[in-house]
Amino acid sequence: MMLGLNLVMEDMIGKIVKVKVDRKLGSAHPDYPEHIYPINYGYIEGIIAPDGEEQDVYILGVDKAVDEYEGELIAVIKRDDDAEEKWVIAPIGIKFTVEEIEEAVRFQEKYFKSHIEML
Repeated sequence: MMLGLNLVMEDMIGKIVKVKVDRKLGSAHPDYPEHIYPINYGYIEGIIAPDGEEQDVYILGVDKAVDEYEGELIAVIKRDDDAEEKWVIAPIGIKFTVEEIEEAVRFQEKYFKSHIEML
């Protein structure tokens, strides 16, 4: 599994990716309606994550709900207690600190033991 993360770190960080947003900023989680998304969240079609599903993505730095978004992959959130990895994208050229990313994704990552990998 670490090999996959290393490949992402070396080959994908800094790349521009297109995200299909299936949970828009302000929308409710489909199974937990009390859980409201404070950021846009989606997936990358055709890229399969370690959990066997399409790669999930948090979108930072976008303050309106969107259907799709193209941005720069700036970080990978590696869950130590789950097979999933979450990618973090931002507007091209915009950077966030580890602390800013942690704060933005805490609404969901608080349920997992995870760490953020960046170049």
